Amino acid sequence: MPRRPTAHQEAAPPSRVDPHIAEAVERRNAVMRGLSRRAFPEPDAVPDDAPAPIEQARFERRRQTDASHADAVRRARAERAVREAGSAAVVPQHRELRTTA
Repeated sequence: MPRRPTAHQEAAPPSRVDPHIAEAVERRNAVMRGLSRRAFPEPDAVPDDAPAPIEQARFERRRQTDASHADAVRRARAERAVREAGSAAVVPQHRELRTTA
């Protein structure tokens, strides 16, 4: 049994895609994909036993925080020792203090 077109198919013209516009869209999409790959490159494969980059950053930040805390504790102890001794001696700075943003 042949299919008969419905009323809306008879009234509406079929949609036409301009091949030049379709090509332009494909070119634009290809350029955007290339820019995206350049801006956000795929990370190199990380071995299974290696920490992920975010874990490496967390570890480094934790290490810096621990070192800073240890310096602060040493400095506070030295300052307290100077106060208790009643001396005006200069407290040695073991490391240059860092500032935050």
